[in-house]
Amino acid sequence: MSYEVKIPRERIAVLIGTKGETKKLVEKKTNTKLKIDSEEGDVVIESKENIDAYNAQDVIKAIGRGFNPEIAISLTKESKCLEIIDINDYAKTKNHLARIKARIIGREGKVRKFIEHVTDCCMCIYGKTVSIIGEVENIAIAKKTVQDILSGAPHGPVFKWAEQKMKQLIKEQLE
Repeated sequence: MSYEVKIPRERIAVLIGTKGETKKLVEKKTNTKLKIDSEEGDVVIESKENIDAYNAQDVIKAIGRGFNPEIAISLTKESKCLEIIDINDYAKTKNHLARIKARIIGREGKVRKFIEHVTDCCMCIYGKTVSIIGEVENIAIAKKTVQDILSGAPHGPVFKWAEQKMKQLIKEQLE
């Protein structure tokens, strides 16, 4: 079984890692073999098991979207998943793209850090995407929070909603 994933060329070095360490780790954790074309940014994932190749796909996409390899490898756990939001879907012009990207990052990264802290997810804003790694239920809340902010909703009410949803989720998990 094989899959092909394209990642930005500038992220290939991160995927390979020092002396191929990261590549070897991804191969070991996902039970796959990776063939990397550093000129094109193409990564071919080969595996005997379809599920292993599928899992490796998310790890490689996460590294391609700007995540630290250690965070990306957490996607090998069954409870973790990756969500990628295209900022272009919310931007009307190039200037608007920069503005809404800045809204999601916040001054000194405060908005991003707040969303990560409240939802217990990891976020990465890279190029024209916002990527989120976390538990499935938490990602749903983080995604809605990001989408609301990208749509122009005021930060305060959106943050309050996210906090309430997370409290509700934690309460449900404890019951």
